[in-house]
Amino acid sequence: MDPSQKRSRGRPRAFSATPESTTIQALDRALHILKTLAASDGMSLTELAEASGQSPATVYRVLSTYEAHGMVEFQPATQLWFVGQQAFRIGSAFLGRSNLVEQARSAMHALMSLTGETANLAIADGGDVMFLSQVETHEPIRAFFRPGSHGPIHASGIGKALLAYYPQDVIERLMRGHALTAFTGRTFTDNDRLLEELAVIRGRGWALDDEEYTDGMRCIAAPIFNEFREPVAGISISGPTLRVTHARAKEIGTQVRDAADRITEAIGGTAPERRANTPRRRTR
Repeated sequence: MDPSQKRSRGRPRAFSATPESTTIQALDRALHILKTLAASDGMSLTELAEASGQSPATVYRVLSTYEAHGMVEFQPATQLWFVGQQAFRIGSAFLGRSNLVEQARSAMHALMSLTGETANLAIADGGDVMFLSQVETHEPIRAFFRPGSHGPIHASGIGKALLAYYPQDVIERLMRGHALTAFTGRTFTDNDRLLEELAVIRGRGWALDDEEYTDGMRCIAAPIFNEFREPVAGISISGPTLRVTHARAKEIGTQVRDAADRITEAIGGTAPERRANTPRRRTR
């Protein structure tokens, strides 16, 4: 394309940002069906209709349309519907926007081999983290996060690692907009205590999810930075408490932080200087 030529507009001149004027309701309902199916391990027509709150006839028409485009697949033997290959190809276009996943793979494999635990890669998604990739351990008891699945930002290792390096106003906005839901007896549900935890994380460069999301599981994570020293993703290892012990936490934390630094360098980023931090001002 000639650089002198102007690209076509992404929105019409009379564009209005109000959802009422821009949303196609039928498409919105159809996408809800696809997202519901994607969050499962296969669903029957009846199950999908109940989960999406739509009639079986409507859901079947949507599924038939998706099937014609390869977005979903039907298995006659089980009478279950699954996400299709074309949906994966479309979703993979998101990962193609950067080389983050590609650059992280070797570091994740090395981290899994070094620690013996599952390595994860995730980014922030509002008040959650979304998992992009995973390298599983060969141990029989292990953590599993499906790519595209979400976890709470305040109760996950990667989530806290990212929060620790966010600007203060962003942290406060997230705290106001998202309740600090308790998932276990160890979850941080108090703003002041969470802020103190984030200060500790900034000082050492890695975060610990100490059974805060799932009893019996620990996660140790560190942030990945872009060229502006902004946290854009996180890498972690996760495993059962009998293997990821408190005695190993510092050693594993250093290994995870080093892996995150290697990925930061590989994508052209720069990690901020690490030093002891005092807690930031408290949010009321």
